[in-house]
Amino acid sequence: MDTVTVITSGKGGVGKSTVTAGLGAALAARGRRVLLVDGDAGLGCLDHMLGVSERRVFDIADVVSGAAEPDKAVYVSAFSPNLFLLPAPGTEEDTVSPDIMRKLMDVFARYYDHVLIDSPAGVGQGFRSAAASAGRALLVATPDPVCLRDTFQAHLRLQEAGVTRQRLVINRFSCSVFRAQGYYGDLDPVIDATGARLIAVVPEDPLLAAACANARPAPEKSQGALALGRLAARLEGARVPLPPLQNFR
Repeated sequence: MDTVTVITSGKGGVGKSTVTAGLGAALAARGRRVLLVDGDAGLGCLDHMLGVSERRVFDIADVVSGAAEPDKAVYVSAFSPNLFLLPAPGTEEDTVSPDIMRKLMDVFARYYDHVLIDSPAGVGQGFRSAAASAGRALLVATPDPVCLRDTFQAHLRLQEAGVTRQRLVINRFSCSVFRAQGYYGDLDPVIDATGARLIAVVPEDPLLAAACANARPAPEKSQGALALGRLAARLEGARVPLPPLQNFR
């Protein structure tokens, strides 16, 4: 299903949930109805980022158990009428099985232009559940050897799950830090190490991080939000060139 995109990473701490929230907001700003599905059972954070934590009553596990109808567990974000959230369960034990997740996303995909699943980091049960229902994947990584090794493992597991349409998002990028670290001369070996084609470079951006932490939209001058806006356009087929890396100071 092209409507359903899993957003994942090989390791934690790369800003995957921030990318999910920011991309969802960018797609909603393009007039699309967007559902974010928090797949990180026990450690979900999208309810906070979207400003729905105080209104949250039900989550995806309640839908699966029959305790809530699907529409009762979906909440509109605090800052966009087109952006919605299906929260994660409160405990890892309530992780939805791959088969049930596939059936559930089949239903939700009928009512939204985009369904973005925020997968837990790593390649465990939550990852397998999130990947089972997706037609494509975004692999979020930072440009360091440890992260890239783990990202390649996620790439392989996605292929095994039948998700062959994969694109790489290099997140939290700073040109000066990248050069100072000296791991790689340019981004070509970074891209090659993951096995996926590059679709976006998102800079390290305190404004975007602060907006997500405080459940508010990113300001217009946020370079991270602008990069996610370009990603949203590319995801919908627009030809948007990548800016020079020197722009990501």
